[in-house]
Amino acid sequence: MADGETADPAKIQILKDALYTEARQHGSESRLFTQKDLTDLNVIPNDNVILLLLVVQALCDDKLFVATNYQSGLAWRWRSREDAKKYTSLPNDETMLVYSVIDEAGADGIWNRTIKHKLNMHEAVVKNCIKYLETQRYIEGMKNVEHPNKKMYIKANLRPSDRATGGPWFTEGELDTAFITELQNIVFEYIKKQSAYLGSQGGHRDAGAARVPKKGTIRGTVPEAAESARGVKRAATEISNDEQPSPSAKAATENGTGAATTARPKSKMGFLPMPAGYKSYPTVSEIAKLIHETGITNNTTLGEADIQQLVDVLTFDGLVEPITVNGRKGYRVTRAAKQDTVSFAKRQKDREAGIGLDEPPNGVMPSSNGFTEAPCGKCPVFELCEEGGPVSPSNCVYFLRWLSLDDTRSGPV
Repeated sequence: MADGETADPAKIQILKDALYTEARQHGSESRLFTQKDLTDLNVIPNDNVILLLLVVQALCDDKLFVATNYQSGLAWRWRSREDAKKYTSLPNDETMLVYSVIDEAGADGIWNRTIKHKLNMHEAVVKNCIKYLETQRYIEGMKNVEHPNKKMYIKANLRPSDRATGGPWFTEGELDTAFITELQNIVFEYIKKQSAYLGSQGGHRDAGAARVPKKGTIRGTVPEAAESARGVKRAATEISNDEQPSPSAKAATENGTGAATTARPKSKMGFLPMPAGYKSYPTVSEIAKLIHETGITNNTTLGEADIQQLVDVLTFDGLVEPITVNGRKGYRVTRAAKQDTVSFAKRQKDREAGIGLDEPPNGVMPSSNGFTEAPCGKCPVFELCEEGGPVSPSNCVYFLRWLSLDDTRSGPV
């Protein structure tokens, strides 16, 4: 091909538009095209390399192609016509370089000092370029939770990444603890109601109280939350004998007295764990769907990964635990019998009225027992404690205070 034919401006313009259109159709804005990739688009006649380079150079001059280093040499990616128009409208090369560095930083943004060192420009020049770009609304300042004291910049039409903003848990660069706590309580309340049911705890059962079947197969009336466990065979270890009459009650019946000699303790309503074979423990996907449908997060969009973070915190706190049934991973509440029966809405209303502020927001007291509550575990003079020594169990002031006996007695324990 003759040089005059190769450098024909009209032909270059036609091939330039065709190559740009084909590149957009064969990859996203982030895809890199090598020379072979551009040749394989079958736009350049006879795979003429000289003509290809002239077309590519024309696209780079129009800011429609961006050249970058690649493993095998140079590569190019296309740029939208809107962004290319912004580049061509900039007044000088310095402003164009500053804008290109901010553009390359993407949704993470870039520090103004990083721009200065990367371009090796004077600070005053960088400030003037940034001021111009902000005036034209090409860029804007942003806050980065990882670097709260640094002045960051991002393209005006980009949404900052979750890494920069902290995701939905940050508001204006600050960790929104109130929002997180409220969501955690809602998630915990949902898991509690879906993995346990209200029933009679201990003592005499009322005729109308909810019952869990005690035989091997679940039959009859089952609580609503345990509906999916119908017909599931229970293990022998799960079968309880707590409904069998006690020997004293059996003897009283045989003697005709009609009642046991001792009064039965009064039962109370509380949460009970689901029976063996229950398959409908709530999953992260179901919890995310609930949060989305109720609209309690207003304009904040939470994905399953965000909900998983909330559930993980509840798991680390020992409030819920994962359980896998038939390959389906769900979550259930721990210590079901110890859970508060007051609903989350009622508890929130009481707290707004100043009631129960000293209690945990989710109504669950921390797990404890005599070993963890006894003062010996954190005694500052534990090494000196022995009978006959300066400190001993018989005269321990910490024990007296723990047992609330410090004002009622003066003798040894």
